[in-house]
Amino acid sequence: MTDPTRMHAIGPGTVTTVDGVLDYARRRMLWEDIPLDKSLELRELRRLAGETITPEGIGARRATAVFENVLGPACISIDHPGYLSFIPSAPSKAATAFDLVVSASSVYGGSWIEGSGAVFAENEVLHWLAREFGLPAGAGGVFMQGGTIGNLSALVAARDTARRRLEAAGGRRPDRWVVVCSAEAHSSIASAAEIMDVEVVGVPTGDDGRLHGAGVAAALDAHGDAVFAVVATAGTTNFGIIDDIASIAEVTRARGVWLHVDGAYGLAGMLVERMRPAYAGVEHADSLIVDPHKWLFAPFDACALLYRDPAGARLAHTQHAEYLDVLADGADANPSDLGVQLTRRARGLPLWFSLAAHGTEPYRAAIEYGIELAARIADEIRRRDGLSLVRDPQLSVVVFRREGWTAADYRDWSQRLLDEQLAFVVPSSYAGETVLRFAIINPMTTFELLTSILDTL
Repeated sequence: MTDPTRMHAIGPGTVTTVDGVLDYARRRMLWEDIPLDKSLELRELRRLAGETITPEGIGARRATAVFENVLGPACISIDHPGYLSFIPSAPSKAATAFDLVVSASSVYGGSWIEGSGAVFAENEVLHWLAREFGLPAGAGGVFMQGGTIGNLSALVAARDTARRRLEAAGGRRPDRWVVVCSAEAHSSIASAAEIMDVEVVGVPTGDDGRLHGAGVAAALDAHGDAVFAVVATAGTTNFGIIDDIASIAEVTRARGVWLHVDGAYGLAGMLVERMRPAYAGVEHADSLIVDPHKWLFAPFDACALLYRDPAGARLAHTQHAEYLDVLADGADANPSDLGVQLTRRARGLPLWFSLAAHGTEPYRAAIEYGIELAARIADEIRRRDGLSLVRDPQLSVVVFRREGWTAADYRDWSQRLLDEQLAFVVPSSYAGETVLRFAIINPMTTFELLTSILDTL
C-alpha cells in the first residue's frame, strides 16, 4: 500500500524537491536575458514531454527538467521586453519572489478570522489605491482573480442595489435588467451580462473614440428604471482611450444610477500626476477595477475591485451556510463577502510586498515611462515613410498601419518576428482594417527595441 504521508512528510526526498524547484525559480527570476520563446504544436509537445502523469510518478527532478526544458520554453515569456501584444505583464522581481511566499505560507485569504494578517496587508494596498483614485474614506474592496471576475462582481452588486432600492419604493422589477456601456467596452462586460442574463446597451462613441454623457443620457431615457448600471472605461484595451468619465458621472449622479469604471488596464495611469485630468470623474464611481498584473507590475492573476461603499457589496455577495455562520460573527469584513469568489488566494500580497519594498514612487515613474515611450515611438512612426498612426496614443498603446499591406502580410510579418525571437507583436483590427499595435507596459522595453521592430516593416 502506498504511504499516504509520502507527499507531505519532511524527508530527504522532500528537501531535494523543494531545493530543485526553488533553484529553478531563482534562475528564472534572475535571468537577465529572458528568452521570448514560442508555442509548439500538440504533437511536438507530446513527443518531447512524453507521459508525465503516471501511477508512481516520474520524480521531482525529471518533472522539473520537463518543465524547464520542454513546457516552459513552449510558453511565450510575457515579461520579455519584446512582448507587445494584448496587454503584457511585467511583474517586479520583488512581487514575483513574494508570490512564492504566498504559496509556501498556505495563507487563505477569504476571511479575516483565518487570514487577518494577509487581509490587513491587502487592505493597505486597496486603501492606498482608493485614495489615489479620489474615493472617499470608507471605500474598500477585494483582490479578485482578474478583470472579468472583478467586473462581474461589481455588476452583481450594482444590480442587487438597484433591486433593493426598487423594492423599497414599491416598484416592479423590469422584465430584463439593462447595463449601459460604450460600444468599445471590454468583452468582459458582455460576458458578465450573459452570465447575469441582463441586456447590454452599447452606446456609440464620439469621433474621439470616447463614451460621453450625452450618449449615456439618451440610453437612460430610452430604458428607464431597467438600467441598473453604467460602465465607463478608463483605458480601452485596443487603443488605451479614456472615456469622458466626468460627463458620464454627471448623468449617473443626477439619475441615481450606479457608475462602474472598468480601468483594468488604464486606470493605473492615474498614478501619474500630469495624467489625472484625463480621469476626471473617477472619484464619483460607485465601483471600479484595476488589474495589478497589467500596469502595476504584479504577477498573474490579480484585479483590485473597489467599492465606494462596500456595505452594498456585502449584501449582494455574502454567502450563507451553517458552516459559514462563524465568519459573520466577527466585526471585521471578509474579502469573500465583496465578490463572487468564496475561496480565494491572497493574491494582493505580492503587490503589497513590492510596494512595501520599493515605495510608490518607482511605480509612478515606471508607468510614466510607458506613456512617454508610447508618445516617442508614435513620433517615430509619423516620420517614417509607409507607416501611419491610426490614432494618437493617450496612454501606452500605439496603433499604426503599414500602407498597402494585407491581413496576410501582417500575419506573416508577425510570425517572422517571433521566429527570429525579436518580439511578439500580433495584428489587431479597427473598423474592419487590419492594423498593428504596440502595448507598452514593461519598463525594460526600450526605444531602440521598438525602432528595430519598425525597421523590419
